[in-house]
Amino acid sequence: MMRTHSFLTVLLWSSVFYVVHMTPSQERTNKHSHSERITGLSENDGKTLHRTKRGWMWNQFFLLEEYTGPDTQYVGKLHTDQDKGDGNLKYILTGDGAGSLFIIDENTGDIHAAKKLDREEKSLYVLRAKAIDRKTGRQVEPESEFIIKIHDINDNEPKFTKDMYTASIPEMSGVGTSVIQVTATDADDANYGNSAKVVYSILQGQPYFSVDPETGIIKTALPDMSRENREQYQVVIQAKDMGGQMGGLSGTTTVNITLTDVNDNPPRFPQSSYQFSSPESAPPGTPLGRIKANDPDVGENAEIEYSISNGDGSDMFDIITDKDTQEGIITVKKHLDFENKVLYNLKVEASNTHPDPRFLQLGPFKDTAFVKISVEDIDEPPVFSRPWYLIEVDEDAKEGSIIGQVVAQDPDIAKNTIKYSVDRHTDLDRIFNIYSGNGSLFLSKPLDREETPWHNITVIATEINNPKQSSQIPVFIRILDINDHAPEFANYYETFVCENAKAGQLIQTVSAIDKDQPPRGHKFFFELVPEFAVHPNFSVVDNKDNTAGIMTRRNGYSRSKTSTYLLPIIIFDNDYPVQSSTGTLTIRVCACDSRGNMQSCSAEALLLPAGLSTGALVAILLCIIILLILVVLFTALKRQRKKEPLIISKDDVRDNIVTYNDEGGGEEDTQAFDIGTLRNPEAREESKMRRDVIPETIFQIRRTAPLWENIDVQDFIHRRLKENDSDPAAPPYDSLATYAYEGNDSIANSLSSLESLTTEGNQDYDYLSDWGPRFKKLADMYGGEDSDRD
Repeated sequence: MMRTHSFLTVLLWSSVFYVVHMTPSQERTNKHSHSERITGLSENDGKTLHRTKRGWMWNQFFLLEEYTGPDTQYVGKLHTDQDKGDGNLKYILTGDGAGSLFIIDENTGDIHAAKKLDREEKSLYVLRAKAIDRKTGRQVEPESEFIIKIHDINDNEPKFTKDMYTASIPEMSGVGTSVIQVTATDADDANYGNSAKVVYSILQGQPYFSVDPETGIIKTALPDMSRENREQYQVVIQAKDMGGQMGGLSGTTTVNITLTDVNDNPPRFPQSSYQFSSPESAPPGTPLGRIKANDPDVGENAEIEYSISNGDGSDMFDIITDKDTQEGIITVKKHLDFENKVLYNLKVEASNTHPDPRFLQLGPFKDTAFVKISVEDIDEPPVFSRPWYLIEVDEDAKEGSIIGQVVAQDPDIAKNTIKYSVDRHTDLDRIFNIYSGNGSLFLSKPLDREETPWHNITVIATEINNPKQSSQIPVFIRILDINDHAPEFANYYETFVCENAKAGQLIQTVSAIDKDQPPRGHKFFFELVPEFAVHPNFSVVDNKDNTAGIMTRRNGYSRSKTSTYLLPIIIFDNDYPVQSSTGTLTIRVCACDSRGNMQSCSAEALLLPAGLSTGALVAILLCIIILLILVVLFTALKRQRKKEPLIISKDDVRDNIVTYNDEGGGEEDTQAFDIGTLRNPEAREESKMRRDVIPETIFQIRRTAPLWENIDVQDFIHRRLKENDSDPAAPPYDSLATYAYEGNDSIANSLSSLESLTTEGNQDYDYLSDWGPRFKKLADMYGGEDSDRD
């Protein structure tokens, strides 16, 4: 027999073939020595089944955790009735922890725990045991399972789910108000003893808070705790096992509790009166100062609304709330006037915007203070009698006539003299002017309503003693219309009358326009010019609606006699003075069909039947086209014809001269040189402007003495050549040509005579022989000059 918490040998008992699991509460063994025989019908073959006898002696084993003895912990013993004690049997153990945690003596069946066990890691081990014959290796007993259960000891302290808790509760809460619940767990076996029974207690936080020992709920312990006095609390809670008895293990946690704000404090002004000042020129909206009521609450509970509840300045000043700083800003509401009032008194009230009904019994959640505002005198600009002026003037008003007046005065006590002027940026045409002493406006130029019906100018009033003090006022000038324009046709009218027209037939309706705008609207009258009213071909019928109809007066009109009629019509208006104008209506006589549709109006069309036919006109047109084609072909062939070379002989000296399309002057340039002077020395020279170059204006025109008195041509040319060589302002235009690109420089340098000496000294041209065969001809020509002269 084996009991819990002791180590006894296993008693022999007999069991049926099926494995029996003992419950943990079973602490005693039973011994069965009889054998049973069960007869039954198999589901397969209907054979008789026999329950065999088992010879194991075993039980459920119990073992304490956390064993710390010097030797291995003895668990129990396995034994079978087949064991005769001669060492012929061998015990084998398999299953959870076999060979590592649990070791069996294969000869005796004794089981030992080789290591310290922890129930919290594993509380139950299932193993299997069998016994075999050492000689034959045959299993003498069927393999069977048994259980080793680990008994718990109090080796784990309670642990909270969090190392630190955070909670909040409104201030002024009643006693017993729940704050937060803390929870601790114990890893020990709750079903075995009190090792896992946890009790809560408070180590720090009295007398403000308490904790329920069983549930861990933290509650308030004092009434009316004020956040303004203390906001943060730190509470230490202990959880102890063994039901809180001495020797139990414990754990702690910290709970940080914050009191949240409620609106339990009204706003209070730190002082009962305030004083500010404002210049009288301060515009509306100007801030004058700030006042603030203190509220120890926070957030929306500290939001304050300021208002002016009373005082003689409630209409002149206003107060607004700065939402960021909770200050009241006093501002100017209307324009101030030192001459009218110099001191104002206000009663300002500050109240909470979110009062809490639970604390209204504590008193009114508002406070009041008195504010005095003094007005300071400053030099103000002139003030006009009106915010703007409207002046109406007839457009025929004469220059210099007064059209209106503006009035301004100095609002200060000094009453400085005012002078007036017109802002010329608003009157660029200088049509208006003003008398600087009294502000009377008068005309400087005539008006035209049809051109500009409105004029908007600005008048400036300035203090004479202090020109910096000035003000402006808009003046709107409306030009009133007078009847100074005659009515005229609304459009240019040109109509026609059929040759077969009948008398009394309407051929055109005319209307008129007038640039004037009479107050009663336009009214026009139409009639023929008196000299045309005698024996008229047409008549004018006034429709009484500012239109008139043109009617025929006879039957039939002839284009051959009169192809066009010009009908002058007089148009009158009904305004004063009456204006009139004469408009001419052009009426053409046209051929029409029987329904009055125009077919032809030109008189030339009458000659068409007697002239050329359509076929003849087509033939003439074709001939003209053919002639044009021949001219174009002839011109094209002429352009394609190859030009003959100017120089045929290869020995000609000119074969090295490059020919350009634009070569400047020359003999054909009659503007560059007057050939008539050479032919007739007696001809007077004329100053002619060149067309191929731009004259240099910086040089004066050179005048030379006339050279036509008894001078031959050769002497005349030499003198002219000498004059031009000596004159730096007279380059040889007839030899100068300008090109866009002439190519790279030549190793032979320039051959132009532009750089020749102005004297008639001899030149050495022997170097031309060194330039190669290309310049052989030039070398022969210039090199033999001395021999020729000799």
